[in-house]
Amino acid sequence: MLPAGRPPGLLRELLRDLAQATAQRRPLPPLRTFSSVQAAHAPVPKPSSLHHRTLSPRFPSPPSAPPASALAPPHTRTLFGKSVFKVDRLRDAVRDADSTEERAAAQVALAQHLFASTSDRLDLVKEGLEAYEDGAQLWAGHGARTDVLADDEAFRGYLRALATVAAAPEESDSTVASTFDKIQQAPARRAQLLSTSSAAATSSTPVAASTSAAAATSPSDSSSSPAPVPAAPSTSHAADAAAPSPAAPAIAPSTLISALFSGNAARGKGGEAKIQSLGSFAGWGAASGKAAAGGAEPIRVVVEEAKSPLLWRFLKFVAVTALYSFLLLSLLSLLIDSSGILRAGAQSQPFAPTAAPNPDDPNGRGTTFKDVHGVEEAKTELYEIVEFLKDPERFSRLGGRPPRGVLLTGPPGTGKTLLARAVAGEAGVPFFSASGSEFDEMYVGVGARRIRELFAAARKQGPAIIFIDELDAVGGKRSPKDQSFHKQTLNQLLTEMDGFASTEGIILIGATNFPESLDKALVRPGRFDRHVAVPLPDVRGRMEILKHHMRNILYDKKTDLSIIARGTIGFSGADLQALVNQAAVKASAENADAVRPSHFEWAKERIMMGAARTSAYITDENKLATAYHEAGHALLAIYTKGAYPLHLITVVPRGNALGYTSMLPEAEKNSHSLLEYRAKLDVAMGGRVAEEIIYGADNVTDGASSDISSATNIATSMVRRLGFSDAVGPVAHTGQASDGEPQPSEETLRVIDGEIRSLVEGAQERARACLTAKKVELERLARALVEYETLDSAEVQKVIKGEPIQRTGLE
Repeated sequence: MLPAGRPPGLLRELLRDLAQATAQRRPLPPLRTFSSVQAAHAPVPKPSSLHHRTLSPRFPSPPSAPPASALAPPHTRTLFGKSVFKVDRLRDAVRDADSTEERAAAQVALAQHLFASTSDRLDLVKEGLEAYEDGAQLWAGHGARTDVLADDEAFRGYLRALATVAAAPEESDSTVASTFDKIQQAPARRAQLLSTSSAAATSSTPVAASTSAAAATSPSDSSSSPAPVPAAPSTSHAADAAAPSPAAPAIAPSTLISALFSGNAARGKGGEAKIQSLGSFAGWGAASGKAAAGGAEPIRVVVEEAKSPLLWRFLKFVAVTALYSFLLLSLLSLLIDSSGILRAGAQSQPFAPTAAPNPDDPNGRGTTFKDVHGVEEAKTELYEIVEFLKDPERFSRLGGRPPRGVLLTGPPGTGKTLLARAVAGEAGVPFFSASGSEFDEMYVGVGARRIRELFAAARKQGPAIIFIDELDAVGGKRSPKDQSFHKQTLNQLLTEMDGFASTEGIILIGATNFPESLDKALVRPGRFDRHVAVPLPDVRGRMEILKHHMRNILYDKKTDLSIIARGTIGFSGADLQALVNQAAVKASAENADAVRPSHFEWAKERIMMGAARTSAYITDENKLATAYHEAGHALLAIYTKGAYPLHLITVVPRGNALGYTSMLPEAEKNSHSLLEYRAKLDVAMGGRVAEEIIYGADNVTDGASSDISSATNIATSMVRRLGFSDAVGPVAHTGQASDGEPQPSEETLRVIDGEIRSLVEGAQERARACLTAKKVELERLARALVEYETLDSAEVQKVIKGEPIQRTGLE
């Protein structure tokens, strides 16, 4: 028996652990997880794991007894069977019941709902206990509801609720002791009431429980005095009705708690779960054995594995699968990247270089230096390569080593590829060309293989020239973060260049626009021995290039190529070829008999400024304001000493500009004087000053923003870099704070800013004085621009003199 006043310390500790496990793991499992009574001699299952385990008790019950819901009236049976009703609706059903039977069924339904869904609320569990005891009249002296007591699920929930209250740490010792008494006596009390009730005997199979003469006494905790247990129900209805069984013995609280909770299982040898023996468990088990031998059914305790919710199990499976898949793919990607498992298969197309035309080919000659213009210095340096290819032995007989590689550097379109072809054509050797982006593809190792194939093909036909355009795509600087396939391609290129013998006659020519991005190991002496710069052509080079491309078109013989060349500063050979081609296309579209200078001018403006926006809507007022603005620039260019000569003025919008004024230097100059810089400032401020003179200071537009920016940049360069300021002196202040160079003081910066502003304002005053004096010419030129939209320098001179412009339909 339980000691009076306080339960045993070990049992109290067990209950505390069980309460913590229940709160931390999950709520008490719903009643549907309990199964029916095991057969008398069924083996006890042995679970394989103790993780999240539930011990479900098996109590003796009538095998054929229907649930209590089957004994209630129809409307009560429906209420009793639906445990999903909310607590408030069940309470209302108890309060509004019309009969004792309805009230009892409603109370048990309320108790079942509270037992199944509110095990974490002790107050609701106690409410369920009161409802069940009141509805079943379990402890009443008479009037017990045997139809309610016969329901096994409800009674199991009742016992579990008692155990929950006993395990609560906030309950007093007296409450715990009284609860233990109920746990001990409830099974025997139920069995006694079911066996002695004539109503239960006539309406369902009676519950025949084993009785003991010592039913009223407490079960012994000694294994030598086994406690009797309730007997198995009889299969004979008549016999049970004739001979009622005695009351069932009391069961040890420790045994019931062990059967009701999952936390009291301990792992034994071999990983099997065992029920710890507390109190009189051994004696109770011995009594159960004797009862079974005498025909009574023993009480079985079955350990069941608690099943996680289906959603949680699915999510856990998905997470584990995704984790392992990610690790597998990462490992596979690392393996492919580091070892080059995926290589191009036999079906991939091999690298197939093409040879340049032979000069002796009757179908056409190869490219020679005669086809290359504007880069005379580069051609001179490459003549030596041609001589080596023609006679390699001559360069090696005295022990000298000819260059193995030539690196051509320069802006795009300057003729680097054309120069390489010209070298091959002059030497009469095969020409193998490739682009740096052609080597690497989606497969690892393709780049290195194609490098080997390229050099092998060149050696077979040597002497030969290998030309790799955009060399920076394959020969860029290496870093530890580079992919392995990129390093493989570059390493293979370096190996092939080192493997050249002096008599192989193979010259590698590389071309790049960014020589600073190449790997140092690639451009060192011994690989690329010659670095040849291919700059933009100067004015004489542009004239030669224009003559070369204009051989194939029919153009007006009055066309002055020097004017076109002077107006195309910064044009590359490719730009000049495009200019000639677009001029020819424009003339053909107009059905002209020849390409005239106006067509060349149109093509130049299109390349420099973009296509004319002929569809742009510009009001007459805006067009006139633009004409005054451009006329101001033009007049300052004409009347300012040191300014570039005027070439053309237009108010046709192109790109973002509504108009522009073009000036051409008489010759390209590498240095400029202070007078020329001041003239640039004056011309830049002429447009804004013209608007101010005509419309007033309040009506000046923002069209001069680019002019102001240009003038500010010129003045800043004059003060900070060129030494054209007396206040600052011949001192350069061009360092940036990020470069770590010394910075000027605050006082010096104020002086610099003041000098820059003084230069710009001085140019503005000079432009105002000039245009005020030439206001009549300004008006004439602006009106002519509105009428003709575009005027060249000769027409501008006629306009400002008041002479009429004579234009034919061909112009």
